[in-house]
Amino acid sequence: MRIFLLVILFFSVFFNQEIKVISYNIRYDNPQDGKDSWEKRKSYLIDYINKENPDFIGLQEVTFNQLTFINDNLKDYKYLGVGRDDGKNKGEFSPIYYKKSLFDLIESDTFWLSSSPDSVSIGWDASMERICTYGLFKFKDSNRKIWIFNTHFDHIGKISRYNSSKLIIEKISQLTSNEDYVLLTGDFNDLPDSKPIRTIIEYMNDTNALLNPEEDSYKTFNGFKLNPESNNRIDYIFQNNFKLISSGHHLIKTDENRWVSDHNPVYANLKF
Repeated sequence: MRIFLLVILFFSVFFNQEIKVISYNIRYDNPQDGKDSWEKRKSYLIDYINKENPDFIGLQEVTFNQLTFINDNLKDYKYLGVGRDDGKNKGEFSPIYYKKSLFDLIESDTFWLSSSPDSVSIGWDASMERICTYGLFKFKDSNRKIWIFNTHFDHIGKISRYNSSKLIIEKISQLTSNEDYVLLTGDFNDLPDSKPIRTIIEYMNDTNALLNPEEDSYKTFNGFKLNPESNNRIDYIFQNNFKLISSGHHLIKTDENRWVSDHNPVYANLKF
């Protein structure tokens, strides 16, 4: 009976394991942002992450000095990723942060959203270099694994956004199997009914697909405006093979009633 109960307990823990994922464009360190400068926002970002305590975070628009600050202030997290301008520390990162006490990193890489994905390059009609960083993670206490991809699509190039979505789905198809647990986070700079997003949801599930566009919390881009358009959803978490528990967007502000970024974070609680 004792062995039977232990077996039941093991399978209950194993199959009911949950994770929390956040995707957040934190706005690059722009000295011209005035009241919304990085210096005025950065402590609130750390407070938000510590409060939410996610297992994984996909960030976008992260410059090297911002990366350094985040690394210094998040104690139970490690990151993977490179700067998009040189594949090292120059330009914006799309880093993936993960809880180092819970997960081991098995493999990782970054590719450019272009016709030359293995080298620093600008793709199609994009305004600048764009990247996708990914990693394969394993729970320290089991053999269960998760693939996570994090990206930031171009804000100008329509062809680039469409081709980027096709490239990422192609990469995911090459690296993973149909049974693998897969997450794709990012700022995709396009609305849910756009061609790039429709291309992705043919292969993956949009965790916020059932949100009401009439709700104020539907938006993810606020542009630092106090009353932004509520239907502006351009940030997403996509998933394969998880059971969705809850998801949405967090609207977080500073003590001065300013936005912590010009985007709102996306979150998803998922079960295996």
